[in-house]
Amino acid sequence: MSIALKQVFNKDKTFRPKRKFEPGTQRFELHKRAQASLNSGVDLKAAVQLPNGEDLHDWVAVHVVDFFNRINLIYGTICEFCTERTCPVMSGGPKYEYRWQDDLKYKKPTALPAPQYMNLLMDWIEVQINNEDIFPTSVGVPFPKNFLQICKKILCRLFRVFVHVYIHHFDRIIIMGAEAHVNTCYKHFYYFVTELSLIDRKELEPLKEMTTRMCH
Repeated sequence: MSIALKQVFNKDKTFRPKRKFEPGTQRFELHKRAQASLNSGVDLKAAVQLPNGEDLHDWVAVHVVDFFNRINLIYGTICEFCTERTCPVMSGGPKYEYRWQDDLKYKKPTALPAPQYMNLLMDWIEVQINNEDIFPTSVGVPFPKNFLQICKKILCRLFRVFVHVYIHHFDRIIIMGAEAHVNTCYKHFYYFVTELSLIDRKELEPLKEMTTRMCH
């Protein structure tokens, strides 16, 4: 990684604190294994496949937390250019607009400026992944029955961050020299969610042409 890129992805740029796995836990070992596969240059399509003998829920939990950290960091690098003036709606080009709903303050889908949407989104995901009832960290504590449904919603919403960044802010990513990093993160994310059928295909439409070129 170049010095310039290291400066782009330094700790000060992180949008919010990273969620880490506790050493000695099964999920920490899975996380290390997944990272080792990526660092060894292994084919990303192969890297996302569920390892033999491993639990699907653990594998998904590790990746959801990892993607949250990575995508959070990517948005953090361009968030100063994503303002209520430049991005008055959370969108992915003229055809796609995303509205926020959390069943708390926003009980109905509500149009919001992109930075406000992003803040609410990252806060919402952080609450989910730090909730021991949803993402248990103690050995032997089972995942809830609706765990995969919750993860599908998290991943679907994280994909919208990619959509907004690629369509509205990719010029900044290129200027920062971070294009290859962001593209690799996107490919990893795309292969994972399609390998395990975690996102509805229609949600992937906004980046379909780019994905066809990038993810053979």
